[in-house]
Amino acid sequence: MLFEPIAINLSCMKRVFSLLTAITLLTAGTVTTSKAQVNVNVNIGVQPLWGPVGYDVAEYYYLPDVQAYYYVPRHQFIYLNGGNWVFAYNLPVAYRSYDLYSGYKVVINEPRPYLHFASHKVKYAKYKGWKGKQGAIRDSRDPKYYVVKGHPGHGGGNAKVGGSGGSHGGGKGGSPGGHGGGKGHGKGKH
Repeated sequence: MLFEPIAINLSCMKRVFSLLTAITLLTAGTVTTSKAQVNVNVNIGVQPLWGPVGYDVAEYYYLPDVQAYYYVPRHQFIYLNGGNWVFAYNLPVAYRSYDLYSGYKVVINEPRPYLHFASHKVKYAKYKGWKGKQGAIRDSRDPKYYVVKGHPGHGGGNAKVGGSGGSHGGGKGGSPGGHGGGKGHGKGKH
């Protein structure tokens, strides 16, 4: 008789433990699922003002005019110098006056696209000299771009969109007049 209450308690404890384990596993699965649903890959807010409109996600831009890349998350240009890839916050000195607002940008959403530079150089050569044929985020009137710091609509203000100066290739200077405000070229690769 002395051992019966212990056997009953062990049986109850096993059930309670099994129930708690099941609840923990279900809760962990729910947290993981909800986290995956919240983690939508939209990076409009980190794209530069000179970035092209029409893309909710842009990891890299390829700049055919200067044969360089721009890594959006880290705000770095990537270009060849003496056979080595350089990651820098500015374009090389030779391109510091390049107008990023009017130059064409090809959005590439693949890891380390510069490893495919030879292919991109040929594939996107047709976009060289396409100045002003692509709308810039700065000039867009679409409210989704108002989250971009420096956008005339940022912060809910009623500022006029388009036509103000800005940074060009990491150098100083302004850009008289707007550059479009077009619709872009979709949400995927070219």
